[in-house]
Amino acid sequence: MTQRRAAAAPLPRAVWVLSWVSFFADVSGEMVYPLLPLFLVGVLGSTKTELGLIEGSAVLIVALMSAVAGFRSDRLGRRVPWIRWGYGLPVAGKAVIALATGWPLVLGGRLCDRFGKGLRGAPRDALISDAVPADSRGRAFGLHRAFDTAGALAGVLLSALLLWRLTGTPTTDAVGAAQAPEWAYRAVFAVGAALGLASLALTFFVRESDATAGAAATVRESAAGGTPLPRSYWSVLALLVLFSLANSSDAFLLLRVRDLGWSPWAVVLAYALFNVTYAALSYPAGVLSDRLGRWGVIGTGWAIYAAVYAGFAFLPASLAWGAWPLMAAYGVYMALTDGVGKALLADHAPRERRGAAMGLFHAATGVTTLGASLLAGELWDHVGAAAALGAGAAFAVLALAALPFAIRRCAPPPPR
Repeated sequence: MTQRRAAAAPLPRAVWVLSWVSFFADVSGEMVYPLLPLFLVGVLGSTKTELGLIEGSAVLIVALMSAVAGFRSDRLGRRVPWIRWGYGLPVAGKAVIALATGWPLVLGGRLCDRFGKGLRGAPRDALISDAVPADSRGRAFGLHRAFDTAGALAGVLLSALLLWRLTGTPTTDAVGAAQAPEWAYRAVFAVGAALGLASLALTFFVRESDATAGAAATVRESAAGGTPLPRSYWSVLALLVLFSLANSSDAFLLLRVRDLGWSPWAVVLAYALFNVTYAALSYPAGVLSDRLGRWGVIGTGWAIYAAVYAGFAFLPASLAWGAWPLMAAYGVYMALTDGVGKALLADHAPRERRGAAMGLFHAATGVTTLGASLLAGELWDHVGAAAALGAGAAFAVLALAALPFAIRRCAPPPPR
């Protein structure tokens, strides 16, 4: 009965404010992201390997800065400054992309954007975790993911609308998709950069948690940096890192949709469908993980991921419509794994080390995702799309096979 009442308790203000911050950040970010691979390959003439380098490097900078921000926010007892810088820098990064004339400038803008994401991710996730009890943690992360993804949906729909209005009714073949006018892409990127200012403004309503300052004192009292992260945390992290070997950049899925004969605005609409299922199911998935356990929810998501990547790998152009259900299913995978995975990590991390715990997660998975993206780009350039996407499906199956071993190594966490 106590658990049921706790689950029904309203989520605190901090969770709602951070959810709105993420909503507007994703409106801005997702206006740019689904068009970026089309702009790079179709307009600037980049190779798939260069695309993999850009997206992989973007993930790597997130990884490195997440580790720094997570550890430092634990030690200093302040998370809000990291969050503000983290939502401010992407505005400058998107402005650079809008003006870029070659892939190195796109790389610079993308790194600036992702540098900000690295600064904010671990402190924000730790602040959300600090704000709620253990039996509401899945719900809190689920709400945040739902708002984040609703913003992404709004961003991709706005991007598609602007592109359609700027270019008129597009052609439906791959050649027409590659020849969409350069200025239209740049206009959409510029609007996305401007809308990022709304997210930055909302960060000034975010307040520090009292628990954060108290935990920081505990960390500073020990030369070793506070309570060590338990073995169960490392087991969870190892499994999530193994799966991240499958998780190359989503840009490759968008390129695959384009290669099936879809025009740029239609590719954006397919990405919007992904965000519809992602946003709609994130909160229910978090609630489900609070009630039934996180492992089963995550395992189901990974099985869906493997099926989606295998489907895209072997989908023939004559069945191009099949990209619709595959993108919808991809959103289901994300809803079942993204927020739930963070809640699982928080379950196995002491309060005073949650910033570090989240930072290590972002860092480790960022390095492996860089490798996955580079591998996917090389395979696509030299073997083909089926090999690149099929490799992702294979690594996901490997992570699924390792799931029972990780569960056995993880004792049920104490409530924190």
